[in-house]
Order: sequence, then structure tokens, then C-alpha cells
Amino acid sequence: PPTLSAWVTGKIFEEAEHPGNKSFFSEIIASISDIKFTRDGRYIISRDYLTLKIWDINMESRPLRTIHIHEHLRSKLCDLYENDCIFDKFECSVSGDGNNFVTGSYNNFFHIYDRYGQSDICIEAAKVPKPNGKVAINGKDGKGAGGQDINPEDIDFSKKVLHLAWHPEQSAVAVAGLNNLYIYCV
Repeated sequence: PPTLSAWVTGKIFEEAEHPGNKSFFSEIIASISDIKFTRDGRYIISRDYLTLKIWDINMESRPLRTIHIHEHLRSKLCDLYENDCIFDKFECSVSGDGNNFVTGSYNNFFHIYDRYGQSDICIEAAKVPKPNGKVAINGKDGKGAGGQDINPEDIDFSKKVLHLAWHPEQSAVAVAGLNNLYIYCV
């Protein structure tokens, strides 16, 4: 019988960083905190501190799409390093059909994106939902609904959604926020 080493091959998926963008925090914010395959095995989604990346397994040189989640925090990396938030490990998950992705954020928010990065539905995990419960984001980096800037000073970094999972067959997402578990039908 063949040995295990006969079955092992490897690929490296890496996006080269522009030398002008390097900083003290580059390695920390680029460290991958979670990865998932889509059900068909064709795509991998990866989450680092600032972004969610969608990779095609046949293209190692760069992701198909990069979705900026915390770009509005780039100017606060020094403060986030000092209070250890820069080391928060946000998970990601894929819908059963592979068309949507979900990941966590601060203020007890989680984001649902379509596979093309065109839509961003932001929902606050809360015991008492706010009217409408959703905040539609227009897809521009650091912009909230209606195009307003997201003010990093207004973010509660103690409330964060780090863990979540998409049901493999239904349109339901389980979200952990602080010591609560929420289930949302999306």
C-alpha cells in the first residue's frame, strides 16, 4: 500500500504585500484567524483581522475577491495593539450553497456578504433587537448605511462576535456574542 507521503502535495496561497504598505502591524493583521472550504470544494474563504478573502483553489497568486471589513480601524492599529484587540480572532462561515459568507465584528455585529462582495448585511446580535435589526451597508470601505463614515471612536471593542456557524442545509446562522448564543434565520 502507498505511504501517506505519496498522497501529500501542497499549494501555497499568498497575496504579495506591496512594500509600501508594510508596517509594524503587517504580520499581525495579515495572520489568518479562520478558513473554510465551500461545500463544492472549489473556493476557500479566509479571515484575517481586516479582511475576508475568497480564494479559488486553482489560483494561488491572489484571492478572487477581498472584502474589507475593518478598514476603518487601520488608523487605530496602535491603540488596538495596546489594548490587545488586534489579536482578536474572528471566524468565518459559508452558507450551504456557497453563495454567502458570514463573519463577526465589533459592537456585537456580524456581516453577511454575497460571494461577489456586492452586498453587506450587518446585524447586531442582541437580546432585544432594534427596530429592523439590520443595518444595510453600501459596500464602500469604512462607510455605513447611506455612505456615512464609521467612526472608530463609537465602537465598543468589548462586544464582539468571534464565533459563528452557518447551518449546512438551512438558511440559519448561529452567533456567539459575549455569553449568549443567538440563532438567526437569514
